[in-house]
Amino acid sequence: MFVPLLACLFVSSALAEPDLLAQGREALRVKDGPTAALALQQCVTAQPDAVDCWWELGWAHWLQRDWPAVVQAWSQVKALDPGHAEVRDYLSRAKDNLAMQQLAVAGAQAAPSSFQSSAPADASLRLRAVGDVMLGTDFPAGVLPPDDGATMLVAVQDLLRDADLTFANLEGPVCDGGQTRKCDPTKPPGSCYAFRSPARYGAYLEQAGVDVVSTANNHSGDFGDFCRDQTQANMDALGIAHSGRPGDVAVLEHAGLDIALIAFHASAATHDVRDIPTAQNLVRGLAAQHDLVVVSFHGGAEGAKALHVPHGSETYYSEDRGDLRAFSHAVVDAGADLVLGHGPHVLRGMEVYQGRLIAYSLGNFATYGRFNLSGNLGIGAVLEVNLDRQGRFQGGKLFATRQEGEGVPVPDPTGAAIDLVRQLSAQDFPGTAVRVAQDGSLAGPEG
Repeated sequence: MFVPLLACLFVSSALAEPDLLAQGREALRVKDGPTAALALQQCVTAQPDAVDCWWELGWAHWLQRDWPAVVQAWSQVKALDPGHAEVRDYLSRAKDNLAMQQLAVAGAQAAPSSFQSSAPADASLRLRAVGDVMLGTDFPAGVLPPDDGATMLVAVQDLLRDADLTFANLEGPVCDGGQTRKCDPTKPPGSCYAFRSPARYGAYLEQAGVDVVSTANNHSGDFGDFCRDQTQANMDALGIAHSGRPGDVAVLEHAGLDIALIAFHASAATHDVRDIPTAQNLVRGLAAQHDLVVVSFHGGAEGAKALHVPHGSETYYSEDRGDLRAFSHAVVDAGADLVLGHGPHVLRGMEVYQGRLIAYSLGNFATYGRFNLSGNLGIGAVLEVNLDRQGRFQGGKLFATRQEGEGVPVPDPTGAAIDLVRQLSAQDFPGTAVRVAQDGSLAGPEG
């Protein structure tokens, strides 16, 4: 869930009804949104100038994803206390979610019953995709790669360039400046995982052939909205499309095909992988307007033990990271043509559902300095997917990679990723598993 939910509690100069405020905060602690909202609404009714009651009321509505009410409560906080430490960032995120909700509803309502593509009959897409990319961080100091990152992707750039479109998950902002509230300044350097790659590193992605990135992950907000905004501006300047924060959808074109990519994470600061009905509405709206829709998600448990895709929701440190099988099937049912997963930091299996490929995790690809790369955590891959004009899976290939040293990606002649994905796919998805040949070529299930 959202880390600042309880950490951001404070007592303002305006007095509040103590019993009602305490009741609301206790309900927030156990994530009981309706009870919290009732107590805190009574609190603001009794004392309309009590900033802390308005602030907590916003969090109560946040728990229930009632975005108009969140915006109303935090706009009141801003009016009463313009210098409030955090209302600027979180009011902005609530407004993003409100706009996204309105967009999803409008898109679904406006969608025609069918969509006739203007692309040529023989149009197709050959897309390549990789998982987590973090090219080095200047926080803490001293975790930047050799040659200031200029040679970080040289060994794998031919794999990335050889595609119609290439996708990556951008694990953290690419930004100069900003401040992090994620890490306690009293703790030892390096004890907290907050990433910030220098803005100049964005050029290395463009030079390596990356066309579109996801910014929907648990590190995109490490340095606040300043770096979220700057990252998007940097990607725009480089011609790299992006999707992540609510309402942000990447739109691309190839061979007459109009392609949309929308990225999700287990957070309301992004398109939320846990909110399946809204995800379906978003995808339906996009499918009505584009030839192909690609969905990316950052979700699931993390670490060496997270190789398998369970049934039901996954948690990590008590945080809900989504029901990835249910989410993936639901967005395909709504019109998605390809689903690309990342987040667990290890590769996971792949299946073909309704003729569409779902890759549940592409693992770590280029993650310098701050990642555990032992064992399967250091194994990566470049996934190639071939889609026809209708978005049907037409085969593909898995190119095995590994990370050397502190996290420099190179091709892996042992093919460890190929063998691992073959095994995991067969174990987790009997009957729908993608078939993986010895050379990494991919095909749908037999029959």
